[in-house]
Amino acid sequence: MTRPKIYIDGQSGTTGLEIRQRLADRSDIDLLIIPEDRRHEEAARKRMFEEADLAFLCLPDEAAREAVQLAEGTGVRLIDASTAHRTAWTYGFPELDWNQEERIRQADKVANPGCHATGFIAAVAPLSRSGLLDPETVLTAFSLTGYTGGGKKMIAAYETGKTPQMEAPKAYGLDLNHKHLPEMMTICQLKQPPLFVPVVDDYPRGMLVLVPVSASQLTRKLTLEELQSHFSRWYEGTAVQVQAGNPSLFAADKAGTDDLELFVSGNDDGTGFVIAARFDNLGKGACGAAIRNMEIMLGLTRQA
Repeated sequence: MTRPKIYIDGQSGTTGLEIRQRLADRSDIDLLIIPEDRRHEEAARKRMFEEADLAFLCLPDEAAREAVQLAEGTGVRLIDASTAHRTAWTYGFPELDWNQEERIRQADKVANPGCHATGFIAAVAPLSRSGLLDPETVLTAFSLTGYTGGGKKMIAAYETGKTPQMEAPKAYGLDLNHKHLPEMMTICQLKQPPLFVPVVDDYPRGMLVLVPVSASQLTRKLTLEELQSHFSRWYEGTAVQVQAGNPSLFAADKAGTDDLELFVSGNDDGTGFVIAARFDNLGKGACGAAIRNMEIMLGLTRQA
């Protein structure tokens, strides 16, 4: 049986490089490598698209849009790791509902989720898409991430040029206009943008997304046990691991894995709940998710 050919357009960036490293030893695909001195040549890239069965776009948004135009007519299937197509293409979060994995399997164009959005959607979609959360509700969310999520420049800053300030967490995106908001709203069917604050800290990998939900924001009264059961049923049979509540969580405990843990915490005194998603920002938050989407689209066996 002929093995599918895979091309990575943008193989030298943080995401592209890790995907390349992770695919290099797989025996069920053939990885196409464009020569380093030709990776910016349109003609060479076009030939790669023509030869490949599936291509990853690991590029900035505008470059990803241009790559789609370049690939037009070649028949190659695409997984875009940028923000460019996340509200237009099939969304690459197979655990979203019972039909999403089949949608990904049949799709020619899949948008890989953003890292922060992955945690937010994992925490909120089971509430909003089941009618337990009013779509007009304004949610608050905080997301703590390791510095590798910021790409090569941020990695270099933390690992070779760190200032004393960088030893403490840094909140950013305080204009409340983060680039992941459109996909958060679209996929969770929200009519109001969440008040979302990302935080980067002095550790390489790992992410913890926290979404507090007031009891008054739910459409009906639920106990903590009932809410935990709802999430367990929603993600039954998927790769999302629903855990009972936890009074404290370390952000990096799933670093180096493609797992996603979801913790449903809170109390029954009428205050509310905290839904927390913990995963690796480059695992389930980027490269691991992209590779899993590839496996689904091509009918390949999942590899850890």
